[in-house]
This record gives sequence, C-alpha cells and structure tokens, in this order.
Amino acid sequence: MTSGTQPPQADPGNPQHPEPAHAPQSNGPYGTAPQPGVPHAGSAQEPAPYDSAASGMRQGADQPAQDPAAPPGAPSMSGPAHQYAAPQPDQSAWWHPAAASDPWRDPASRAVIETRPVPLAPAPEPLPARTPRARPALGIVIAVSAVTALIAGTLGAAIGIWATRSGSGDGSFLGAEPQTERDVSSVAGVVEQIMPSVVTVLTSDGGNGSGFIVSDDGYVMTNHHVVVGGGTEPADSLQVLFSDGNVTTAEVVGSDPDSDVAVLRIEGDEHPAMVLADSDRVAVGDPVLAVGAPLGLSSTVTEGIISAIDRPVLTENNNGEVESVMAAIQTDAAINPGNSGGPLTDIAGQVIGINTAIASTAAEGEAGNIGIGFAIPINQAKRIADEIIATGSASHTVLGAELGESELGIGVTLSKIVAGSPADDAGLQDGDVLTSFNGNMVAENTELIALIRKLAPGTVVTVVYERDGEEHSAQVTLEAATD
Repeated sequence: MTSGTQPPQADPGNPQHPEPAHAPQSNGPYGTAPQPGVPHAGSAQEPAPYDSAASGMRQGADQPAQDPAAPPGAPSMSGPAHQYAAPQPDQSAWWHPAAASDPWRDPASRAVIETRPVPLAPAPEPLPARTPRARPALGIVIAVSAVTALIAGTLGAAIGIWATRSGSGDGSFLGAEPQTERDVSSVAGVVEQIMPSVVTVLTSDGGNGSGFIVSDDGYVMTNHHVVVGGGTEPADSLQVLFSDGNVTTAEVVGSDPDSDVAVLRIEGDEHPAMVLADSDRVAVGDPVLAVGAPLGLSSTVTEGIISAIDRPVLTENNNGEVESVMAAIQTDAAINPGNSGGPLTDIAGQVIGINTAIASTAAEGEAGNIGIGFAIPINQAKRIADEIIATGSASHTVLGAELGESELGIGVTLSKIVAGSPADDAGLQDGDVLTSFNGNMVAENTELIALIRKLAPGTVVTVVYERDGEEHSAQVTLEAATD
C-alpha cells in the first residue's frame, strides 16, 4: 500500500549527512505497513514526531531570522552569542542639530562593548615526573591470562564435583530446599484427598462417564444417562476404574430419568466416601472444582467459579425427547463429554453438585467446553439417591396445575388447577398468573417446573400471583406426584 503523501526528500546540498534512499523494511513483531498520509518507513528523512500542521510548527520556524542588511559573507547572526549590526546613518540627524558633526553622536559609528581583562588563575603546579616502568611483553600477558583462566576453570569444576558428590546440591548455591508436602487446604492438597473417591464409569457401548463414592459401603452416584449409555435402558452392571488403576464391577442399584440421577454399588466396606455439602448455601462467585474423566482422561481436575444458580436446564434422551428438567448450578469450570456423573466440589472438596450437561454452539454431534456447564444440586441428587437406595425408585414434586403462557409478558399462567392438589388447597384458581415462587422471580414455564422439582415433597413455599390486576400471595405445601 502506497501513501498518498510523498515523504520529504533529503537535501541534496548537504552532503555531510547522506541518507540511504530507502531504509530496510522492519520485519519485527511491531512492524507496520505505511499508512495514508504517513511517510513510508523507507523515506530518506525521518518524519517529525508530531504532525506539523496539527502542532502549528513550520519548517525553519525555530531558526533565527537573517539580517537583511548584512553584507555578503558576513558572519551568521545565529548561535548563542549573537552579533548585532550597527544602525545605518540617518542623514537627517533629526534627534539633535549637532549630531552630524559631533563624533560622539555619529550614528554611523559601530557600538563597542568594552570588556575588562579577566585575571587568569595561577598555573597549577607541575606533576612530578613519573618513573618509566617496564611494560611486560604481550606474550607474557596472554600466557598469564591463559593460565589464570585454566586455574579458574579447574577450580570451578572441582567445586561443582565436590558439591555434587558431597550431597550439598546440584552444583548451585542458590535456592531453598524443595518442599515435597503441600498444604492440605491448597487445591493440590484437596485434590489429593478426594481423588481416590472419584471413579471412571465404563459404559456398555464403549464410552465412559464419571461417578463418585458417597458411602464407605460402596454406593456411587452418577447420571442416569451414563448408566444408559447409548441405549434406552440402564445396564445391570458396569465396570468402574479407580484413580489407582484398579478396575471392578459395579451393580446398577437404580436410576431416575426425570432427575438424571443413578446409583451404583461396588463391593467392599472401606471405600473413601466424599463429603456432601449443602448446595442451598452456595453463591455465585464461589470457587469450584470439576473432577472426572472428560474424553476418557481419568482423574482430570478443572477449576472455575459458580456462574449462576437455579439455571433452568432441559436435557434430552437418546431419542431426542426431553427427559429431565433441573434448576442447575452453572459453572465455568471446564466440563466435557465424559465428565457426566462426576462431582462438582467447593474449594474444600465437598460435593455441591453432579456434573451433567454443557451448553454448546455446535449444531450437531458432541461439542466441547465453552465455559458453560451445569450440575444437579447435590441436595436434590442426594434425596433422589436415598429414595432409590431405599425403594428402588424416586418421587417427583408437583404443584398441581397445568401451565400456560402469561399474557402479562412475565410469570406463568395457571391455566387449570387440579382438584385436590397443593395449588387447589392453597386457594389458587384457573387463570392466576404466578410471578414468584419461593422467593425466585418466575419468567417462564421451564423455570417454574425446575424450581418445583428441586424441592422435596412436603416443602412449604410462598407464591406470589396476580388475579384481576391485583397481587396476592399464598402458602403452598408441595406434594409428590401420584402417577
């Protein structure tokens, strides 16, 4: 690209400072192409640091003006000690009638600046004569230098060998002794404690998921879609891989597709169980760890924060049908295929959720992490797992109303109240628009369903709704679905 403004040309009359016609192009990391209106980098004269028009400067403006009356060959007026030309005589001598004949008032005479002689400082005493000293021959100097270098090199090698053999280090005298023990509260210390409790679940279709031990007698929590694999029904048993490389068979105790929770059991009664935290106490910004086997890479740990809570998330089964709805914990910790069923922990290593799903911009097929992952809150997952262990199945919490679109633009319309349901018992009616549930603003149907399923049957919640343009509130005791 060529500039629209020609670069300034070098002065041909100034041979003392020749400049090359073109400077070599810079190929450094910050080299730039010439821009319009800017002299090319290869011009003979360096551009001024500021645009002349913008700064108000003119070429030669900082040079002193030449005296037009000075004769040719007169010395220049520039320089730190300026010379001043005498004024030309005025024949009219208008300032005094006798000026023309008075030599002391002759305007043609040059001004003279008298100078007084400056006394010179006394001359310094001469230095005493130096006694000539013999200069060693060059060969001797080189020989001495070579011998010195040889001695220094030999000494350095000896010190290094001595240090290595004596066990005082690796030849370096700098640095403290390396620390082999880590603080148990550090991320590395926490990971070291929890890693034996995390397993890789090997699915029947050759894939893998993750899981974690929740009791010393061998119960393992994971996702329903992990135990299903590529099919539609859970397998009877699966293989699990421990962090130490051992593999064992795990029995599938049961699973719940509506909540995407499953329970396995491995033999033994001395398994290291993970601590389950209270997921209702987590907050946005809390640091978290995601542990599992993404893409088959067992014992992988990633770190992030909680990005959001109660995020409504729909998951689909292998047939593309909506299977579960959850009020998920959102995190930016890297979660990828294979992480499903693994623990999301707080910074102390206590489980706050089960890694379950990721958001993706891919149109089809499996996609990787983009910093938006979702986990089932552990309080909900633990309740489901306890019911599966106790009864082989899980209950699901309901409000007892059919839902529709809100005409207000916010909230959820209760289009039909089921007789004898929790909503009916609380006095809700058909057409009421529910705008808040248990302290959470509700914008659409999926959000309300997720918030309801997060809670256990028997939980009492406060709902806010609008009826005939007026706002009301009611207490609702949630129940388990009967079907």
